[in-house]
Order: sequence, then C-alpha cells, then structure tokens
Amino acid sequence: MKGFQKKYLRGLAHSLQPVVFIGQKGLTDALIRSTNEALDTHELIKIKFNDFKEKEQKQDISEKIGITTASEIVGFVGHIATFYRQHKDPEKRKIVVPVKG
Repeated sequence: MKGFQKKYLRGLAHSLQPVVFIGQKGLTDALIRSTNEALDTHELIKIKFNDFKEKEQKQDISEKIGITTASEIVGFVGHIATFYRQHKDPEKRKIVVPVKG
C-alpha cells in the first residue's frame, strides 16, 4: 500500500474509536478472531494497547496481527494502531481507497 493511500485511510480513521483492546495476555487466538471479525465488519479499525507501553512490543504485536489477519497497518499513534483490510465481497465494501495520489 502506498503512502498517500495510508494517509487517506488515517484521515478516515481519525474519528473512529478502538474496537479491539490488547491486554496483558497480548496476542491470543481470541484477539485474532475478534480482529478478523472487526475487519470483516468495518474494514478500517483501531486497536488499543492497554498493557504494552514499549514501542518495540507494540510494533512487533501489530506486525503479527497484520500477518495473521492479512491486513495492513496504516497508522500508529501512541497506544493505538490502525488497520485496514478490504472486504472480500465487492458489494460489502464501504471504503474506496484512491488509486492515484
């Protein structure tokens, strides 16, 4: 995903509230399941880190979430990461990502 596309998605995500929260257990099967469900429903979601304060830990967990859910990290501010995954069904897509910047 190109920079201008991520910037566009970050703009859309600005008003969103986190829908998935990562607690002390970190990356679990239940967390991946709820992240997948949220991405299927919303396409663009925020995930809040409640117990991980180290930047490296948050980036590592976010990368693993991105890989296991086939989603893209589009932004990272403080303790909140923003993820995007286009819906598989073209009729259920809510977000149209620009192709040219």
